[in-house]
Amino acid sequence: MKVIYIIMLWASLSLISCNSEPTLQKYFVENTENKNFVALDVSSSILNVDQTKLSVAQNDALKSFDKMNILAFKLTETNKAEFEIERAKVDLILKDKKYQKLMKFSSGKEGVSVSFIGTDEHIKEFIFYANKKEKGFAVVRILGEDMNPTSVMDMISVLQQSDIDLEQFKPIQQLLK
Repeated sequence: MKVIYIIMLWASLSLISCNSEPTLQKYFVENTENKNFVALDVSSSILNVDQTKLSVAQNDALKSFDKMNILAFKLTETNKAEFEIERAKVDLILKDKKYQKLMKFSSGKEGVSVSFIGTDEHIKEFIFYANKKEKGFAVVRILGEDMNPTSVMDMISVLQQSDIDLEQFKPIQQLLK
């Protein structure tokens, strides 16, 4: 009987100590299969870039990049209420102290924010969040090691030089139409 009591106490403490705070990672997992969302995971191997033609800074940026997760909510006439609920969830998650705001632009009906997790020179994750009241919203997580704001700009120039297979982005293109 004493053994059962100890096991129940240990299990209770384990459950209590679990972090139940919402995070973007949990949000992505919970909504990947939701019919209102389009989810896409992109690894660095999709870039098809000739590394010999890249600058040292571009190569460093490419090495620091691990993958990108995209989750987009497409607004329709039938899911407006859910859109507001889901947008509020993302807004709440991004208000957590661990998501440090880098910049934010807003014009009432639409907005874009860039946040990050980590320190200025050792960023683990960049988060791009864009929403448009007539279209929906998208959250992009760029994951890597030791990234910094300059490496993101270098990564954008790598993307411009890459030979990306755009077929993989068809779901996102459909959302933007």
